[in-house]
Amino acid sequence: MNLPMLIYCYDAYCGWCYGFSPVISKLAQQYNNRLQFEVLSGGMIVNETPKHISLSAGYIKQAYQRVEETTSIQFGSDYLWHINHPQDSDWYPSSEKPAIALCVFKEYYPEKQVAFAADLQYALHYEGRDLCDDEAYRHLLDAYNIPTDEFYTKLNSPVYKAQAYDEFELCTQLQVRAYPAVLLQVGESKFHLVARGYVPYEVLAQSIDEVLAKM
Repeated sequence: MNLPMLIYCYDAYCGWCYGFSPVISKLAQQYNNRLQFEVLSGGMIVNETPKHISLSAGYIKQAYQRVEETTSIQFGSDYLWHINHPQDSDWYPSSEKPAIALCVFKEYYPEKQVAFAADLQYALHYEGRDLCDDEAYRHLLDAYNIPTDEFYTKLNSPVYKAQAYDEFELCTQLQVRAYPAVLLQVGESKFHLVARGYVPYEVLAQSIDEVLAKM
């Protein structure tokens, strides 16, 4: 019998999703025998013309502190340098490339997609890697034993770009308008929203248990 599907809608550039990473990672470990897990990229920052980090740095400078206070996660100094010195940064944030990278990764290790999404967020928000740069993913290829040339061919393939945009559209169809969001699919077209925004592990687990108990 197929297990119920938990759908985690996130964005690699979402600071609250970064704060939520330990929660969803723990859930994936604790519920791996009770649920299937699917991570969808939401496409939070997708512009035809990329916009410089200076346009959002002021907001992020305030918001990241609230994320730290609420979730106890820490943003890294290499990331914060770009937020505190936007005039010197070469960042043009876009959700597109990390979403494509996730689609490629899921082809290799579908059972580890929650972990990979968390790794992408750590690479950006703690290590300060530019996820719009192909080189930002190289260290993860070694960690997951993914063939380098093969990965980069797929990362720049229109096939996987189309998959990423399909995920953006699916999040819209699921009426997800903010991240993180967690839904539990209990039927072909029946979904329960079990988390909108950051929630602690205990609250999320209780919400999931209540839905599962009624199945």
